[in-house]
Amino acid sequence: MELDDVRSTAKEMLDKLGRVVIGFREEQRFLLAAMLANGHVLMEGVPGIAKTTLVRAMARLLGLSEDRVVEINGVQYRGFSRIQFTPDLLPSDITGSMIYNPATRDFEPRLGPIFAYMVLADEINRAVPRTQSALLQAMQERQVTIGGVTYQLEYRGEGKFFLVFATQNPVEQEGTYPLPEAQLDRFLMRIIMGYPESMEDEKNVYRLHMGRLTEPLEDLEPLVEPGWLVEAQEAVVKLVEVPEDVIDYVTRLLRATRPSIFEPVSRYFDLGASPRAGIALIRAAQAFAVIRGSSSVEESDVNEVLFPVLNHRLMPNIDRVVEYEEKDRYAARVRVIREGLEFVRKNLV
Repeated sequence: MELDDVRSTAKEMLDKLGRVVIGFREEQRFLLAAMLANGHVLMEGVPGIAKTTLVRAMARLLGLSEDRVVEINGVQYRGFSRIQFTPDLLPSDITGSMIYNPATRDFEPRLGPIFAYMVLADEINRAVPRTQSALLQAMQERQVTIGGVTYQLEYRGEGKFFLVFATQNPVEQEGTYPLPEAQLDRFLMRIIMGYPESMEDEKNVYRLHMGRLTEPLEDLEPLVEPGWLVEAQEAVVKLVEVPEDVIDYVTRLLRATRPSIFEPVSRYFDLGASPRAGIALIRAAQAFAVIRGSSSVEESDVNEVLFPVLNHRLMPNIDRVVEYEEKDRYAARVRVIREGLEFVRKNLV
């Protein structure tokens, strides 16, 4: 696949998404860039701002639904799978388990909803930590072990990908369990969604839903086959050039987030970004460059994806967070991280 093909289809995808999700144009580009970079996404925001709708709409454009089932090597995979995370959810409810079959007098695997192309982990922070950890192997290695047998979740040669999209509400604290740092690091991006930016955007949301009882995304028709995404990912990673000066820029950015290397940044961060964050940043910048219409990554592409790629990988200075919580309780951590990244960009080591 050529980059021009990826670019034109990506543009059409964004156009169609814009018809069912009003506003959030930047967030839609981030979501598509993460998918082109073969990365999982955590979407954070208050209820009712179309986080789930955006993921479901993207699944429809790729021709994926809960009814679509593909069999590969004797294992059936759904097109789209939604898991509602609750405190009583067990790890086996996600991955599957061994079930005793009286007819054969033996145990056999019962595969869980994680066996899909796209998995939506809705309100992921409502599940207890041991249930959240059921996703760790799947997200990192794209495989899962049940009863001593390891099953692959991704078959790129067959056009089968595996992506996790998780949502969480940052406001509600009762009955929630914050994701551990190790799991947060598995997400390529954390996309933070707020309220509609303008009054006109909000009125357009109401106009879109007037006169109908079904969701607007129900009108979306598949744009491509699922295998398109695998081919597009290969094209992005192999054909988009990353100049040496951009690698140098990313390296200096990442090192400048670490207080042990750049002491002044300790005003904003207690813990900086790891090399894995740098890998994620470059891959996301490659995808963003294609969406922008270029076959070469520029510093501006890195800057565009800098916040969604790093905001969940940095530990903000707790004293500064407490200071900002007096003015804005829920956005204090995000504000500290934004200011810290801006400080880093202006004062590279």
